[in-house]
Amino acid sequence: MEDGRKFVATVKGLTKSYGATSVLKGVDFSLARGEIHALLGGNGAGKSTMIRIITGLAGKDGGDIEFRDAADNPLSDTEGRSKVAVVHQELALLPHLTVAENIVLPRFPNGLRLFDRKRSWRQAHDALAIIDREFAGTSLHELVGDLSLHQGQMVEIARALSSGAELILLDEPTANLTALETERLFSVLRRLTRENGLAIVFVSHRMKEIRQIADVCTIIRDGRTVVDRAPTRSLSDTAIIEKMGQITARHAEGVGAAHPVPRSAAAFADDTLVIRDADVEITLAAGMILGVAGAPVGPQSLISALVGAAKARRWTVARAGWPQAFTSPRQAARSGLGFVTGDRAHKGILGNLPIIDNVMASRRILRHSVFTSGRERAKCLDLVEALKIKAASIWDLPDTLSGGTQQKLLLARWLGLSSRLLVLEEPTRGVDIGTKKEIYQLIRQMAASGTIIVWWSTENAELLEVCDRVVAFDTEGRCAGVIEKQDLSEDALANMTGMAA
Repeated sequence: MEDGRKFVATVKGLTKSYGATSVLKGVDFSLARGEIHALLGGNGAGKSTMIRIITGLAGKDGGDIEFRDAADNPLSDTEGRSKVAVVHQELALLPHLTVAENIVLPRFPNGLRLFDRKRSWRQAHDALAIIDREFAGTSLHELVGDLSLHQGQMVEIARALSSGAELILLDEPTANLTALETERLFSVLRRLTRENGLAIVFVSHRMKEIRQIADVCTIIRDGRTVVDRAPTRSLSDTAIIEKMGQITARHAEGVGAAHPVPRSAAAFADDTLVIRDADVEITLAAGMILGVAGAPVGPQSLISALVGAAKARRWTVARAGWPQAFTSPRQAARSGLGFVTGDRAHKGILGNLPIIDNVMASRRILRHSVFTSGRERAKCLDLVEALKIKAASIWDLPDTLSGGTQQKLLLARWLGLSSRLLVLEEPTRGVDIGTKKEIYQLIRQMAASGTIIVWWSTENAELLEVCDRVVAFDTEGRCAGVIEKQDLSEDALANMTGMAA
């Protein structure tokens, strides 16, 4: 016990191995009722594995786990259903069902055979209205497959709230939310812990969010607990970063001056790209990095146009040898355009194929090839080593890797290719601070080779660190203007986008 509060979850000496790889080596963790507890650690530290074990998605090799409710009973209801819910970093929604059906699905363990529509719609509306009343009023009958990524995130959080859970684990829940949506969510979480005694585990790599929301923190490093239930205010950002095993004190700030990289853009002086819509024209020389800021609707309309996936032609693209608009992503790729999607689980990672197939996917599209060759194996090993990807074998499946390492696989697809334009959609979503710095350096290196980079991020600080200029969109998806490097600041971006991330 701590300060008279009961622990809703207690983990002692938890161990887990996958083959010869030891992931958890004796983790201790305890969560008190009525608190928001930050679970911290670098990619590959073991956080996701521990969450999978706590929620019953994976078995443990050793150690003890206890869950107790307010009356000191096992944490399940009278029908034996668990009162532990998780919102994963990658959404776990059923796209062919409506928003309401997805939210109430945990209430129907035998499926929707006895689905009471009116009652279920009311339950779903009440849960979603806690987060966003306007969205709840308009979206219940929409198919989840038609929602944006950030709307899907809100539906999954509402499903956790609707399940009656007493312990909720949130894995990067704000990655695709605006500042207003994030603050609204934080307000809800604070109220649920204060008034209902809800226990919340909060996983995030954003220091500002951790400071805003977490009462205490536990830090895992290399499968072991290195900080156990420390008050968040008692640790500086620098101390947290050092305990996580990251390298420099600068990482704790999350932003620093951009480091100029010698660029070979002079060799591509005439190879410019012009992006236009009705209100703005953006000219980019070879080697420039254009940041894209704002809530998803505006950036995604631009990105869809660039990669050949747009349904409506709002944007046009002018570049020597290119059409005004690509008719398909395949045509765009074969014209020298690379794309890293932000929806890693559903549109990026090929989950049923090994690491080598994931890394070599873009090269195979460009070469019209399918089969693995000895040269491919050697190239894949070189890329895995260059990106410091920790894997027992290039024939392992991607789900053996952490989220941040999977993100490196997506970037590896385009390394060493002569891409004229590389479009990045939230490339650092869900990765730790050290991996972010590695990705920043990779992006700078690609730009140094003459590749134009278009990079959407919901973290304004990282746009400041890397970009030459930023095109900003407001929360309605309208282009609010372009900010040049000398005028870039977090305040300027927050004012134009309505997002203070």
